[in-house]
Amino acid sequence: MLGACYSPKEKKIQNLDTAALADNVKRGELLVAAIGCNDCHSPKVMTPEGPKPDPGRLLSGHPSNEDLPPYDPETSKAYVLFNMNFTAAVGPWGTSFSANLTPDETGIGKWSEEQFMNSIKKGVWKGLEGNRFLLPPMPWEQYSNFPDEDIKAIFAYLKTIKPVNNVVPLPIPPPAAETALSK
Repeated sequence: MLGACYSPKEKKIQNLDTAALADNVKRGELLVAAIGCNDCHSPKVMTPEGPKPDPGRLLSGHPSNEDLPPYDPETSKAYVLFNMNFTAAVGPWGTSFSANLTPDETGIGKWSEEQFMNSIKKGVWKGLEGNRFLLPPMPWEQYSNFPDEDIKAIFAYLKTIKPVNNVVPLPIPPPAAETALSK
């Protein structure tokens, strides 16, 4: 609530800032929907029309308590396999899990806008220099072409959604890499 000590001009500026922030969050929400973030970052529930994002776990990433079914490692050398939630992908790079994008501390809750920008623009995990690159199927190379204002709008929106406590598993290297690492 604005106090009596604000001049009419200051009130107008503050209201514009609030409106601009709301517009930015709305733009971020539209971008998240348009680029399909829920496709990979939201666990699913089965409906008569097929899998749909679980409203209680939107953008919370691969569920920490979900075990992946067995698969033929030879198949993953030539194909990309997804789990039923579309939150885990197996391919020649190993197994990757979609990140928790909610504002919980297990997601992006402690991230700065700069970290989010680095993650999308440079493809680095948690947006920190020196970290590993984001793994497929995350299309960060394409998203890096977004104007900074759009990435900031996405971040602003993500900071407003329901926080979901979910520690996403770390990626699993491909079987050949595991063998090479153990030598």
